[in-house]
Amino acid sequence: MAKERKIDRQKAVSELKRELILDAARKAFEADGLDGASLRAIAAGAGYTPAALYFHFESKEAIYAEVLRSSLANLEQAINRSIGRAKAPVDRLRAAAMAFFRYYADNPRDLDLGFYLFRGGMKPQGLGKERDDILNAALESALQPIADAAQTLGARREEARSLVADIFAHAAGLLLLAHTGRIRMFGASAPHLMERFIEAQVVALTGSRRSAAP
Repeated sequence: MAKERKIDRQKAVSELKRELILDAARKAFEADGLDGASLRAIAAGAGYTPAALYFHFESKEAIYAEVLRSSLANLEQAINRSIGRAKAPVDRLRAAAMAFFRYYADNPRDLDLGFYLFRGGMKPQGLGKERDDILNAALESALQPIADAAQTLGARREEARSLVADIFAHAAGLLLLAHTGRIRMFGASAPHLMERFIEAQVVALTGSRRSAAP
């Protein structure tokens, strides 16, 4: 029992250290981006030496990947909560799509994190194939309720995937306009435009199914 308690304490301490490192890393990435943030700055923010970080993460990219993975997990939870009360597929589609948009509208730094927008703009860089595959799978999982609802409404798998891509792209564009303040030049509301776009997709999807029915 004493040995088990010791192992439990060690595990709890290790998890706490990881959380402190990740919290410090997120702040460092927000300030200086993936390229600019240093392991020294992350370690200092967490109260450790740079060498101590390697007991928990193998590289700066591994830390960034874990911060982003946590963000995507929060996104998935937000979308799943939004569809909890929606029974009809069309309502689930609307709820999931708007939850995706609202999550990043309410958490603009998470949008920056996902698109590497910190200091330097979007860059065609990754975190290594294995990490990129894991993160892409996490994002796809978060958005799966949209595809599922579309397929329940009669869309083929490729059509559902295309719809998810359309919603993702439209949301990203509106969020960029909203977060930079450029939406004001159009005298428009980003949430309203997003709702209108989603409704147009719903009408197109359900209308095409009705017209195809014998």
